[in-house]
Amino acid sequence: MSGRILVVDDEKDMLSLLRRIITEKTLHKVATEHDPLKAVEIMEKEAFDVVITDLKMPGMDGIGLLGEVRRIQPRAVVIIMTAYATIETAVEAIRKGAFDYISKPFRKERILLTLRRALDWQALTRENVALRESLEQQKKPPSIVASSPAMTSTLDSVKQVAKSMATILIQGESGTGKELVAKSIHAYSDRSDKPFVTIDCTAIPEQIIESELFGHVKGAFTGAWKDKRGLVDEANQGTLFLDEIGELSMVMQAKLLRLLQEGEYKAVGGLNTKHADIRFVAATNYDLEQRTAEKTFREDLFYRLNVIGFRLPPLRERREDIPLLVRHFLGKYGKLNRKEIRDIDPETMSMLMARHWPGNVRQLENVIERGVILCRSEQIMLEDLMPERSHASPLSCFNGATYSLPFKKAKEAVIRAFHQEYIHAILRQNKGNISRAAEQAGLQRQYLHRLMKEENISAENFKDDAANHASGVEVLQAGTQL
Repeated sequence: MSGRILVVDDEKDMLSLLRRIITEKTLHKVATEHDPLKAVEIMEKEAFDVVITDLKMPGMDGIGLLGEVRRIQPRAVVIIMTAYATIETAVEAIRKGAFDYISKPFRKERILLTLRRALDWQALTRENVALRESLEQQKKPPSIVASSPAMTSTLDSVKQVAKSMATILIQGESGTGKELVAKSIHAYSDRSDKPFVTIDCTAIPEQIIESELFGHVKGAFTGAWKDKRGLVDEANQGTLFLDEIGELSMVMQAKLLRLLQEGEYKAVGGLNTKHADIRFVAATNYDLEQRTAEKTFREDLFYRLNVIGFRLPPLRERREDIPLLVRHFLGKYGKLNRKEIRDIDPETMSMLMARHWPGNVRQLENVIERGVILCRSEQIMLEDLMPERSHASPLSCFNGATYSLPFKKAKEAVIRAFHQEYIHAILRQNKGNISRAAEQAGLQRQYLHRLMKEENISAENFKDDAANHASGVEVLQAGTQL
């Protein structure tokens, strides 16, 4: 480990000796100064890890310089040297904040050992400070960047209901910030110093999710060679966040319902009923009310979850938040990648404002992160965000042949291409459901249906895509069971 060392002594020969001892045996960078007043000026401009100073010097003694170090660079470590070794001066130096005290004449091994101990102590102190700050940060509500009425109203309601024990259901498209809202609910609650445990219902295979949630006893199934605590145990007295709860099977929905209603559950293979004191927060990108009507989600569980419900708006419905989010992510990833990116090109910002963002805030964040990494200046440009389209028109419905047509025909071609691209996109997102697609587009259902007929687009094709996707998931699960 290398550090920056400042040595202050009114004897120039001593400065040369200390520089030689330190640089010959270590990788530390050493600066020297014979005038303590000038040393103060140097510390105003440069940061140091360790300051080694003589005690008796004209103009300012070592105790006085120690006070200046504490003022200017409070995290720097100070080592005092003196030929006038008395217990009184040693005690005074240590009491006022010196790390150690060395008497002249000294052996070079003593200097190097003290220097190494000082840097090790400083590194440990920094780690402790960072850990403490990290733990404090975890207790704080996560930063949710928003100024739109839809989001600020939701966040106000989150603070209002957080201290209750009510179960909360958060609905919204993927990437809208459901987990951040769940963490905010926990942070504002009276359980903020207790565990916040997340279970992703999409990430755990159906055959083991019960064991992950409730735990199991030894011998409950093949491979259960010892007892295992479940996530419900881990979340006791805290908050359990059930992410993508709409993916749970009907069997697991029934077992979860008992936990929510009675606070009771059994480990897999266990005979004893356990009790849990848990605050439940659930999230889904499905419309659970519609799924209950379709009999794919239990109605009693839906009403038990939806004591208090929030529906997070997609990014396209809160476009006024995009500039705030962009600058937030620029700061975040600029710091992470050690880049000073001060702004974003206005035309590029306009492009970001105009995009549909099917992946919502998460997609925007990924785009900005990539832009920061690829950016070579202090301003983000379009080619930084989408290098594959830096030489293309922002609209895919334009091509070279378009500009060779008469204006009227070119306009008709572009409009038709836009209709094709846009209608395909919204039907794909809504799995062929024309009513939901029309609602998303802000169109009358009859008008969307007429556009589809004109462009010869069938909603059945997109229902087939969704069915094929579901079939693929079933095949994958069957393969896992095998």
